[in-house]
Amino acid sequence: MASKTTVSSVVGSASADAPSAIATVFVGTIVHSLSLSELEILAPGVLGVSADGRIAFVERLEAGKPDDLAAALTRHNASSAQIRRLPAHTLLLPGLIDTHVHAPQYVFTGTGYTLPLLSWLAKYTFPQEKKFASRAHAQEMYPRAVRRSLRCGTTTAAWYGTLHVDATDVLARTCVKTGQRAFVGKVCMDRNGGEGYVEESAAKSLIDTNKWLDDFEALKCGDRVRPIVTPRFAVSCTGELLSGLGDLARERGGLHIQTHLAENRAECAFVKELFPASESYAGVYRDHGLLTPRTVLAHCVHLSDADRTMLHETGAGVSHCPVSNFGLDSGVCDVRALLEAGCKVGLGSDVAGGWSMSIVEAMRSAIVASRVVGHVKHAAATDAHAAKNAHVALSLAETFYLATLGGAKLLDIDSTTGNFAPGKEFDALVVNLDAGGSEDSGARPVDIFDHDDAAEMFEKFVFISDDRNISEVYVAGRRVVGPSGERVDV
Repeated sequence: MASKTTVSSVVGSASADAPSAIATVFVGTIVHSLSLSELEILAPGVLGVSADGRIAFVERLEAGKPDDLAAALTRHNASSAQIRRLPAHTLLLPGLIDTHVHAPQYVFTGTGYTLPLLSWLAKYTFPQEKKFASRAHAQEMYPRAVRRSLRCGTTTAAWYGTLHVDATDVLARTCVKTGQRAFVGKVCMDRNGGEGYVEESAAKSLIDTNKWLDDFEALKCGDRVRPIVTPRFAVSCTGELLSGLGDLARERGGLHIQTHLAENRAECAFVKELFPASESYAGVYRDHGLLTPRTVLAHCVHLSDADRTMLHETGAGVSHCPVSNFGLDSGVCDVRALLEAGCKVGLGSDVAGGWSMSIVEAMRSAIVASRVVGHVKHAAATDAHAAKNAHVALSLAETFYLATLGGAKLLDIDSTTGNFAPGKEFDALVVNLDAGGSEDSGARPVDIFDHDDAAEMFEKFVFISDDRNISEVYVAGRRVVGPSGERVDV
């Protein structure tokens, strides 16, 4: 698929009321996705943010014409707004969206990558998650995970907690306190969880999940932090529990659902043994009422064409987790096939299966994974014509879409966030490509040269930047990471 490229903090709480006065105007290089194949680069551009944290306007400026900015300010009644002129090697980008991440696993990120999925779960994951039976442990560990996520530029995250109601309450409260937009799930599993890490029955799991949801309502988080129904995966849930969770999500007004699907071949074979009556792994979730337009399915490495059609027809979408798929040697997801089937796709870090909280890292791995799929398909083609048409690798524009607007569509929040369309909440990153030291120090993650235009600076952000380049993070107009990287609790 071809891609098209068109070349002081804001404080307030977003509301659905009439737009408020414009508080801040950013002037500089602005980049965001308009669609899967269209990346808009405004160099220079201007973007206004209202006092209630919403995007009031965004448009291109004529380079070298200062009167153009004055005219835009007058046109949008923004002449009294604070003007933020971004330096030359700075980008304003939409916040990144992590559609699959395990908060309790942050404590062992970067270890265990010599094992396949099921062995890795038994040796590392379940023993660590058991420790979150202690609320004090959760209070110590979860803020570190969420703040690291924010520091990497993730303004929205779909978090897995553990089996524990109290610990998951801590995770939700942490997201509220730090200002991250989030979906938070109490994990449900009534079998195959290792010694001492399963719920005693499907009925008890459903009771605890309902308690968690009731407790969550009492937090009065609004729409920024929401609950999500979380059966871990079919291996660890009986049919009774899967059906009960599907019913619960529906009865509570169509809650979001998250789980894993077809990550690893051994896992797929185990599911076939556990659910012989279902036509496929995806069919297990469909048969138990868990495939809905608000369902997020992580991995989806080993799917058939029929499975992809099933996801499209039910409206369920996919969190592509390429770093984790490489890290645990699970396989390579064919994202192009998912997109061609009409499936929604976003990106996930899948910490700690993935070794980084950064969705920028996920973008890089997504591009590599797509090229690997292409090489395999081209090698398997029977003639030159078939080889030429076997696969189109993901473009940079498409991959950035998956990290932003695609993730928002997957989570059904694209009317609120995902790009800089007027009316959406201002979830954004200020990216300083000169960060890290002096020009001649050799310490900068990114070096910019005179020949680099805006498109090339953006490409360098994706391929070689790190968290040092993310100088400010905004969620709904509130700065949640400050200009020197310091945290800001809201």
